[in-house]
Amino acid sequence: MSEVVIAGIGQTDVGEHYAFSLRELAFLALEAAIEDAGGLRPDILFVGNMYAPATSHQAHLGALISDYGGLGGIEASTIEAGGASGAAALRMGYLAVKSGAARVALVMGVEKVTDQLGPGAEAVQTLGEDSDYEAVHGVTPNAQAALLMRRYMHQYHISHDDFAGFPVTAHANALTNPHAMYHSLLSFEAYQNADPISEPLNMFDIAPVADGAAAVLLTQPEILPAHFTHPLVRITGSSLVTDRLAIHDRVDPLAFEAARKSVERACRQAGILPVDVDLFELYDSYSIYAALALEAAGIAKRGEGWKLALDGRMNRDGDLPMATFGGLKARGNPGGATGIYQAVEATLQLRCQAGSNQVPGARRALIQCLAGPASSAAVHVLEVA
Repeated sequence: MSEVVIAGIGQTDVGEHYAFSLRELAFLALEAAIEDAGGLRPDILFVGNMYAPATSHQAHLGALISDYGGLGGIEASTIEAGGASGAAALRMGYLAVKSGAARVALVMGVEKVTDQLGPGAEAVQTLGEDSDYEAVHGVTPNAQAALLMRRYMHQYHISHDDFAGFPVTAHANALTNPHAMYHSLLSFEAYQNADPISEPLNMFDIAPVADGAAAVLLTQPEILPAHFTHPLVRITGSSLVTDRLAIHDRVDPLAFEAARKSVERACRQAGILPVDVDLFELYDSYSIYAALALEAAGIAKRGEGWKLALDGRMNRDGDLPMATFGGLKARGNPGGATGIYQAVEATLQLRCQAGSNQVPGARRALIQCLAGPASSAAVHVLEVA
């Protein structure tokens, strides 16, 4: 089967884009990715999205975006996997090119969520849960994370302050990311004194929901334009795994099984171990999820995921840099587009085009995108040729 390479990337700023519609955001990322690929045109489009039917009253995104983007007539569809929708779309694009079903796949994630305010916004965010047994009883995504953090603190005898390393690191990295939502440092003291949201979570434990669009073009090396000059970034591992949707149905709520299996499968395909990568773009929608993801990946022992961030080992100059452009916490969390932002950021690192955010000598990256408390988990391994 063919090698799959990333030919082009594009992204918009993450934030509150009241002046742009969903299709306009998508077009900005689409246009940038095609230009970055030297004008390479796709023959298939996968759109990762979670909220558009509820927030933008748009459910037919494949046709909408291909039409508005001047790609009418190509095969196009929407891929939904909760918060992992973008990463699931990336896997679909990878499989299409890998199998030879498509020559060039455009994969994009787009989300326009900030038009929903107050209770409406919170109701939309519960769409990724079990509506019959969780959302109907008031268990919001914040409440899910709070329950898991409280259990984690009790089981491993740690304090809330021990999670500070995750948002502090994310904000430091976002400071020099021009596309990030937040460009401000976060101190340990500010984290300690932040307002509570859902005990024990405070406002700095939670990634901000935002608007944004990102896109990547996938193809085979022999199809690249003759004038293509970027370093060649390959996708060498890909996986998508599900777990029981509701956390109350899991044997061990603190074991993110889908996160563990997705890392194992993608790394096995790539012929590596998780510790062999130079950076890890993990899913830090909540501080507790970042800790549990590190433990599920085997990068940290159970109950010790928080130590890697608190000790500085996940800084850009640390043992295993994470959230190198700010992660979900400080770059922002554009829902179903998040997985594509991770792919764009990892590609910039491997091309040595990350500017002030560059991880020195980065040759291999692991990116993981979760839906809720790892109800779905998608992982990709990227390597520079």
